[in-house]
Amino acid sequence: MHIGTILRAEEFPEAKKPAYKLFIDFGEEIGEKKTSAQITDLYTPAELVGRQIVAVTNFPPKQIGKFMSEVLVLGAQEGDGKVTLLALGSSVPNGTSIA
Repeated sequence: MHIGTILRAEEFPEAKKPAYKLFIDFGEEIGEKKTSAQITDLYTPAELVGRQIVAVTNFPPKQIGKFMSEVLVLGAQEGDGKVTLLALGSSVPNGTSIA
């Protein structure tokens, strides 16, 4: 798991369930990766840009429609299905590993 910063967030209308396409900077060693995330209930694309997230970076890529998801962003799912992204207490360099 590593820390990354969301560079861009876009609507993903082709997804079966409401989702965004996220483009995330994980620093020099890992680089930029993309994923889809079903987090539309609590976030807008504009709110996501610049936000640091925690993601699993060593899963194999997964094809979601015409989009290739390369990482899994972590969040907590509430009883009603809404997902809250895991948050950091302070900013850290992109690519920082979770210990």
